[in-house]
Amino acid sequence: MKSLRSINLLYISVIAVVLVSCSGKQSSLHERISLADNWKVQKSGALNETTGSALSATGVNTDSWYAASVPSTIMGVLTANGLYKDIFKADSIKNVDTAQFRQSWWYRTEFALPAVNEKQHIRLFFDGISFYANIWLNGKQIASKDSTYGIFRTFSFDITKVVNKETNVLAVEVFRQNKGDLGHGFVDWNPAPPDRNMGLWRPVYIDITGDVAIKNTFIHSDVNTQTLNEASLTLTTEVTNSSGKKVSGDLKAKGDGIEFSIPVKLEPGESKKITVTPKEAESLHITNPRLWWCNGMGNPELYKLSLQFNSNNSVSDQKDITFGIRTIEAYTNAGGHKGFKLNGREVLIRGAGWTDDLFFRDTPESDEIQVQYVKDMNLNTIRFENVWGKTSNIYDLCDRYGLLVMVGWSCQWEWENYLGKPCDDFGGISSEKDMNLAVEYLNDQIRLLQNHPSVFVWMLGSDMLPRPALEKRYRDLISSIDDRPYLGAASWRKSEVSGNTGVKMKGPYNYVGPSYWYIDSVNGGAYGFNTETGPGPQIPVLESLEKMIPANKLWPINDMWNFHCNPSESFGDLSIFNGVLNRRYGQAYNLKNYLLKADAQGYEAMKAMFEAFRVNKPNTTGIVQWMLNSAWPSFYWQLYDYYLLPTSAYFAAKKANEPLQLVYNYGNNQVYVVNESLKSLARAKAGIKMTDLNGKEILTDEVAVNVDPDQSAFVYKLPDFKNIVFLSLTLSDESNNVIASNFYWLPGGPDIYDWQKTEWYYTPIKTSADLKPLNYLQPVALEISADLKENRTIEATVKNPSKNVAFLVSFTVKDTASHTVFPVFWNDNYISLLPGETKIIQCKLPEKISGDYTLDYSGWNVNEQHIKMKL
Repeated sequence: MKSLRSINLLYISVIAVVLVSCSGKQSSLHERISLADNWKVQKSGALNETTGSALSATGVNTDSWYAASVPSTIMGVLTANGLYKDIFKADSIKNVDTAQFRQSWWYRTEFALPAVNEKQHIRLFFDGISFYANIWLNGKQIASKDSTYGIFRTFSFDITKVVNKETNVLAVEVFRQNKGDLGHGFVDWNPAPPDRNMGLWRPVYIDITGDVAIKNTFIHSDVNTQTLNEASLTLTTEVTNSSGKKVSGDLKAKGDGIEFSIPVKLEPGESKKITVTPKEAESLHITNPRLWWCNGMGNPELYKLSLQFNSNNSVSDQKDITFGIRTIEAYTNAGGHKGFKLNGREVLIRGAGWTDDLFFRDTPESDEIQVQYVKDMNLNTIRFENVWGKTSNIYDLCDRYGLLVMVGWSCQWEWENYLGKPCDDFGGISSEKDMNLAVEYLNDQIRLLQNHPSVFVWMLGSDMLPRPALEKRYRDLISSIDDRPYLGAASWRKSEVSGNTGVKMKGPYNYVGPSYWYIDSVNGGAYGFNTETGPGPQIPVLESLEKMIPANKLWPINDMWNFHCNPSESFGDLSIFNGVLNRRYGQAYNLKNYLLKADAQGYEAMKAMFEAFRVNKPNTTGIVQWMLNSAWPSFYWQLYDYYLLPTSAYFAAKKANEPLQLVYNYGNNQVYVVNESLKSLARAKAGIKMTDLNGKEILTDEVAVNVDPDQSAFVYKLPDFKNIVFLSLTLSDESNNVIASNFYWLPGGPDIYDWQKTEWYYTPIKTSADLKPLNYLQPVALEISADLKENRTIEATVKNPSKNVAFLVSFTVKDTASHTVFPVFWNDNYISLLPGETKIIQCKLPEKISGDYTLDYSGWNVNEQHIKMKL
């Protein structure tokens, strides 16, 4: 048992350390042990009905079991063990036998504990179980699936009298969710996971404390939003005496300038809520606080605080808390649309919708890459239409990178075909049992997330409101434990409990042209807060296509492509996107040509959506692109693909959301300046250049620009044009430094929409704008030099020496196997250059790469080239 003990002690996280007080050394009774590794998994049918008591005894032969870690799902475990190689290639996922998940599966681990004494209490925690579980420890059943169920509940069990001094065996029998259960769901985003995500999908751990334990600690901040030079903090926490005797002690806090000690007395078995304000502890009044700001508004400053309960010269329990000082407020603009303020400043919410990996296989590394991508795109928000994330890691990252978070319930509980039982205008949560479960879900998730400054709103519904009786319970719960606003639904609804939601989700979700966002004033266009919308598909790069589609099915587009669309009637193929592409850019003659045109169509559609919401401030208050990422390799709803390679829409979003930008309004043929920085822009200059298809200059002009912070303003009215033109916009400061640039290819005639045939997911285009003459652009040979600068940054000087426009040139860094290097961060990509124009582009490389690489580039009328580099 010595070797087992040494292995498991590697996973012990000692939260408390030995402290020194005036009376001498102070011992710590608190430790946390993560039960993350050394698990084994097997289906119950392979165990010949072995009982839980037998499986939780020592000496069980698990050689034939699958190695596992926790958190995980059963499909995640099986794929990690190599059972389903290339599960996302072609339609392989259809071949998974779902019958094996109709039976239960077992998780089993053995662990050792550090030496404990009679003063310590031991509790076993499960932060997430999908969906039902029987739990056995050392031959004793400590929980039954009759009461241990529900994906968003957290469970804890006092195991002080059950654990052994040496080897302990924990066995958990899990059962998948049934029809009608309030479980996981990906709605119509991708195929359903064959196991319905059954498993221990969030952490399992042990807490050891003294007689008194701390829980539900929350630090609320109230910022003086007029001056920003002071803030008041209120700390609330619960302390519980697990012993049969009275306990006297002190609740102590220390960290980042905060320090206090509050005497506490507890009766045997008593739990007490303690509230500490600046009245009780002067250090909770913060002068000149380091405020938490979202991306684009300032630094996301974080504070740390250690909270202890001390008694009899021992630390009974300790919680280390990271939090931010900031104030969130909801407001309603003149048009009746809901918006949000951060530290008293209105924020135009600019975000996209997150999904976890289909089998919950995200890692801290993949989480961080994606959060970095969001920041790099100049977005400030992620919407989690579900309480996604198998750990708190993704929320920690949002705190660190300054990304606001919308978090709540997904619409799978609101529609019968997803929930599996009847639904009405308030969805499917109708019984007292289900409402009790939903309220418990909300309580447990708020408790897990409430110290994250990034979380700014709780979403209690998606397509529909919760029924009034349930919403009242939600409202009362939130008001009793948290300070954030909530939204009853992500759609425009009127609640008898909370009034108008003030937000909309009227589509579109499939392709619409760039002008849609400017000229629509009824559905998804640029007004109000559109909580989920977007121009439909974003086609992955060829490298990703080759991973998801067999070589003999890559071209022409076929049913295998359709399989990797979404399993729904409205998004099951690319017919809408491709129909417009054929009319707009012309029929593709091979895969390479198709990808070139799809990139152009996806780029202009995505850029226009974000730009329109920025130009139309203050009538707009928020825009959430549907979606950010994909749970599996897909053609729909992604700014980067499943393999974490950006699409052209990624760079369109980045360009559209630059804090300072000149924007072309497709609705009125005018140019605007948008200033979302915190400083006024004065004595700047807007340069406007137009050329025809052959690069011949049509217009060159320059106008003065002055704009206040957080404003958009008219700059220039363009002349009418009847043929395709290229429009180049540059914004320069008073020292003639270019501080922003933008580029458009504009058709001679507009898209004409069939508004009468608008569906919930799009508005048809009955006459498409004609950009097919782009197919006849004269070829251009660019002159490019590239060097590796400091901080692992490639800097490339790109010159167009010709008399023609170099159109939509993309750049990638590839290794010797021709694999794209990621994550890399370009200051610009998919660029176009006017005749004689020179641009400098930069690419920040990850630390881990070295050796021989190539800088590859190609464009609409630029042949593919490779520049060898040594990194």
